[in-house]
Amino acid sequence: MFATPAYAQAAGGGAGAIGQFLPLILIFAIMYFLLIRPQQKKVKEHRAMVEALRRGDQVVTQGGLIGKVTKVKDENEVEVELAEGVKVRVVQSTIAQVLSKTEPAEKA
Repeated sequence: MFATPAYAQAAGGGAGAIGQFLPLILIFAIMYFLLIRPQQKKVKEHRAMVEALRRGDQVVTQGGLIGKVTKVKDENEVEVELAEGVKVRVVQSTIAQVLSKTEPAEKA
């Protein structure tokens, strides 16, 4: 009978297994540094911006509405005045940008 070369070769070559996974490991490292890490940084900055909201800040919501914060109600809710006498409750995480910050009041 005929013996194929695959059966005739000896088993071994553990270093080849790492060489096969090296491109996969490099792809994951590149994805981490180009996609995952910058996104985590952006989320952290947004969270800090939202936590620093206070009365008088002019904000833009994700819907594109521009208004002034009149009250920070609780952990995740803000009251925003869009026009004279028009106030809406907005979830804090939907604040996209703070246009102008108010200075904190002087403590006496």
